[in-house]
Amino acid sequence: MTTWAGAKTPESGEVAGRPDGAETKRGRHAAGLLSEGSARFAVVVIWILMIGVYGLFEPDRFMTRETFQTIFSSQQALVFLTAALLCTVCVGEFVDLSVASNLGLAAIVVPVLVVHHGWNPLMASVVAIAVGAAAGAVNGWLVVRLGVNTIVVTLGMGTLLLGVGLWISGLTAISGLSAGFGDIALKNLAGLPLSFYYGVVLVLIFAYVVDRTPLGRHMRFVGANREVSRLAGVRVKRIRFGAFVFAGLICGVGGVLASAATGGFDPTVSQSYLMPTFAATFLGTAVIQPGRFNPIGTFVAVYFLATGILGLQLFGVAGWVSDVFYGGVLVVAVTISTLLRARVA
Repeated sequence: MTTWAGAKTPESGEVAGRPDGAETKRGRHAAGLLSEGSARFAVVVIWILMIGVYGLFEPDRFMTRETFQTIFSSQQALVFLTAALLCTVCVGEFVDLSVASNLGLAAIVVPVLVVHHGWNPLMASVVAIAVGAAAGAVNGWLVVRLGVNTIVVTLGMGTLLLGVGLWISGLTAISGLSAGFGDIALKNLAGLPLSFYYGVVLVLIFAYVVDRTPLGRHMRFVGANREVSRLAGVRVKRIRFGAFVFAGLICGVGGVLASAATGGFDPTVSQSYLMPTFAATFLGTAVIQPGRFNPIGTFVAVYFLATGILGLQLFGVAGWVSDVFYGGVLVVAVTISTLLRARVA
């Protein structure tokens, strides 16, 4: 018996020619999950495809153990810098332009005190970490307590810290740290240096704090809406100030590890970290938790970018490729972040 669209069949009582309402909802839900899953792992898929392309055209040079050891053992400073930047980003302070110079100053303080002044490396490291935390505290005091614009404060502080680093180093790279001190960063474990595992531990702890603790939830609330958070009883100023202090503390620890890994430091290179830091942090919003700044997504983005740069260099592309690559990724990442955040909202 023929039924017209819109007529009910005796067997089911459903509208013939039209999907059941529950099935429609299930279909939409499944499509939504598929779309969300695609967004979560799109960068990971592109990363795998990138490795495949590089391996296809340069199998003898790229698809080697040494290449992957280089990728995963050379990004320690960037991992710590992105974690430091995330501290302030999560509370709504999106532009901390001082993190690279802060890490650079901490990194140069260690060899200056040890090589030039005969300090014990442990005490020099404590001072370097304290310097990083103090710089973060000054940022926090100016931005949170006095209400000075974040861009102005961190841009000025970044330039100041760079200048101090150049001053105390005499405008030269300083080396001469002992191999024993270098072991805290370079000692091999399963083919990778300890500094890589420090980064993994930092990211996992940060991810746990942000996603699983009241402090992390308060940070998210403050980043989303300060006034509503204040009315809800959240100590907004304390959380914002603490974010700047912990950002400086992470920079200090990262600086100590950077100087240990290289046996010294060149203060002029610290500014070269700034663009990759922002590129990886914003690209991380397209990974794992689309539309949200998250430590694990940022960690993936760091090594995604490192793979891209190294592969292009193996193809013989000139040194300027890193600037073009990081700059282009930053523009694309900010665009993606903006679209995803608007979608989530």
